Amino acid sequence: MEDDQVSRTAQMTAYSRGYHYDNDNPRIFDDCLANHILTKEERASIEEQMMAALRTINPAGAAAFPDQAAALRWMMQAGAAAPIVLARARYAEDLLETAVMEGAGQYVILGAGLDTFSFRRPDLVRNLTVFELDHPATQNYKRNRIQELGWEQPSCLSYIPVDFTQDSLATALKRSNYDPRIPTFFSWLGVTYYLSRNEVHVTLQDIARNSPAGSSLVFDYLDTDAYIPEKAAPRVIRMLSSVREIGEPMQSGFDPRTIVEELKELGFCFQEDLSPWDIHSHYFLGRTDHYRACEHTHFAYVVVG
Repeated sequence: MEDDQVSRTAQMTAYSRGYHYDNDNPRIFDDCLANHILTKEERASIEEQMMAALRTINPAGAAAFPDQAAALRWMMQAGAAAPIVLARARYAEDLLETAVMEGAGQYVILGAGLDTFSFRRPDLVRNLTVFELDHPATQNYKRNRIQELGWEQPSCLSYIPVDFTQDSLATALKRSNYDPRIPTFFSWLGVTYYLSRNEVHVTLQDIARNSPAGSSLVFDYLDTDAYIPEKAAPRVIRMLSSVREIGEPMQSGFDPRTIVEELKELGFCFQEDLSPWDIHSHYFLGRTDHYRACEHTHFAYVVVG
């Protein structure tokens, strides 16, 4: 992404959540505010981009749809991105609810993008201090949109600008009123893909070293096969190509066979690693539309200890 521009993938994530809320039933994840955070022009631009992608990857299929709405529905449901976005959001917020009941007092959203949690979950916000961390350009865009929309800023919400490719999480947290003594829930969704292995490891170490035992973290990752063309699923190959074309390339993943030991060495106790089939069973099994869990995608839940 450009240093002075909002992340396109953050916008597309918001679009996916908003589209799902408005068009799909049953819902995997309820985000009634996601469509509002984007302007009408931005939503139209994303739809135009998706239609162009469809015409490129499947010209005959694109021509066969009766209208753009049907084509867009297929792109959203059968593509790689939306199933990841929706399932990981549901997974993280379900675990957050449990963490709050067990005493978590802080919620740190790493790579928050255009997340709407603090504005649509007053039931949880009243028990939390929330910290959103993201690239300054994306964060500035979001804050300006919130002001334009007239949304009331929750007093518990703090914004911390950070570029994970240049700044450490530990340094960023020290610039805020984050309290390393309070049990904290961290979510790190849709970010690890875009960082180097070293940057991912440094951030994980910062979480373990700057939160008390029992604090927890949810993150998603691609397995290493996703980056091997001979092994990667076709829609994942297309996803990697599309984000590379907009200047936000994915570059790293974990090996599910070794991730438990890796995270142990970084200070975490593994609680759960959902495989693509696990994710499908939890959130997509029995659906009559085209949503399916994305190949190579895992959700990890770990505890500082």
